Amino acid sequence: MQEDVTRPTERRRFLATSLAAVGTLAAQWTTGLGQDPAGDLAAADMLTPETRQAIQAGLEYLASRQNPDGSMGAEGYQRDVAVVSLVGLAMLAHGSAPGRGAYGRSINRCIDYLLKNTDDSGFINATGRDNHGPMYGHGFATLFLAEVYGMRPDPELRVKLVKAVRLIVNTQNDEGGWRYWPERRDADISVTICEVMALRAARNAGIYVGNDTIDRCTEYVKRCQNPDGGFAYMLPGGVSEFPRSAAGVVALHSAGIYAGEEISRGLAYLEQTVPQAEAVGTANHFFYGHYYAAQAMWQAGGDRWRRWYPMIRDTLLASRKPDGSWFDQVCPEYGTAMACLILQMPHNYLPIFQR
Repeated sequence: MQEDVTRPTERRRFLATSLAAVGTLAAQWTTGLGQDPAGDLAAADMLTPETRQAIQAGLEYLASRQNPDGSMGAEGYQRDVAVVSLVGLAMLAHGSAPGRGAYGRSINRCIDYLLKNTDDSGFINATGRDNHGPMYGHGFATLFLAEVYGMRPDPELRVKLVKAVRLIVNTQNDEGGWRYWPERRDADISVTICEVMALRAARNAGIYVGNDTIDRCTEYVKRCQNPDGGFAYMLPGGVSEFPRSAAGVVALHSAGIYAGEEISRGLAYLEQTVPQAEAVGTANHFFYGHYYAAQAMWQAGGDRWRRWYPMIRDTLLASRKPDGSWFDQVCPEYGTAMACLILQMPHNYLPIFQR
């Protein structure tokens, strides 16, 4: 396990800032929204009035799409736990908390829906044996539940979160990664990032995760990196692509690795291969890739972040729909949640995103 993996102040910071956000929002914060030791531009300089309006409209759209039981999603992703979890995270990133703030009620509905769809083994899945790779959803759901853990006194939440974490640990395959099903047969980097990020959030929340699990995952991700700095989808190797390479960098961050050759080469690859603006919502995995790329550049800070955020911010602002949503081939709820998460990165509210 690499040093600095738990960052014990993150959860206390999130609880404090979330409660502040419910009242006077970030104006009362002594450190200033978005400021950090790297000297990045303050959020006030990056979150333009148009950006704030777009975030607000996007979150209102998501709240309007939520069903009474907390579910949402469209077409092939109706009632999908991944979509529900990402929507919940987007609302948390705005400063709301369970039962508090503009989206507190919606967040509680997301939690209730996920808990209702957690089975005795800890597997979080509402749609049965669909073809969308349910371990994606399990990873996103475990991440979301870990982020709200401690904010809502609920014995059921703790019990089911612990079970969900144990399921991830117990289904890690011999290579060190995970794939579509809660089975130990094979692994790919796009699912592995979902699971290791969930484990990081669980550790931040005080849920036990053994060092061996993270160490084996770290070695798996490193073996997936290609000479060009990008990452292959699976072992023994393959071509690099932007979405999976962004995921690879963030997987290493989640394991506590924030510097070194692997990180430097990965960031350089992302800068060289960023998808074109016209691909928003139509290119394969556009939002998935940029969700992780934004995290990678946010953690890098400095000039990289100062260049990256305005680029993706302006791309997203130019592509939103009149109803406040963003189109994606998965469903508009997914695209909108991802866009809101990316745009709100300078808030620095969520423990999993904090430096």
